[in-house]
Amino acid sequence: MPQEKQVGKDMVVGLDYTLRLDDGEVVDHSAGRGPLQFLQGHGQIIPGLEKELYGMDLDEEKEIVVQPEDGYGRRNPDALQEFPRSAFPQDAELEEGMAVQLLDQQGHQHVAFVEEVGDDSVVLDLNHPLAGETLHFSIKVVTLRDATEEELEHGHAH
Repeated sequence: MPQEKQVGKDMVVGLDYTLRLDDGEVVDHSAGRGPLQFLQGHGQIIPGLEKELYGMDLDEEKEIVVQPEDGYGRRNPDALQEFPRSAFPQDAELEEGMAVQLLDQQGHQHVAFVEEVGDDSVVLDLNHPLAGETLHFSIKVVTLRDATEEELEHGHAH
């Protein structure tokens, strides 16, 4: 009887998951959207989760706790940056907590969150919203296959 495949580098993994914070709040899940598909070993998911998947079998379930340094990092106080109010459209209704899209000088998009709105300036938090959080994943490997040559060339699952 052939050995069942296990999660390894260069495999396309389909993962059903629920992500909770320390307080039990569900902040993300795959229910209703189908499994998360990714190319294992290529940094497409957070390092702490990717590391724990190696060796898992198809249909195996697992509870995984990922510390901030292996997830979205620690909160960086230097990631709070002040911008002049004039850098935003005049009619923009900025509110604390809202997400705003930024373009860097290379044209890459980044999401930041409004921390504080003043008359002349706006403070944005450039940290990932889950930075500093311990992440609790409930996962199940629901699909597992070798990546195609094309997927390996492109660096992602198709």
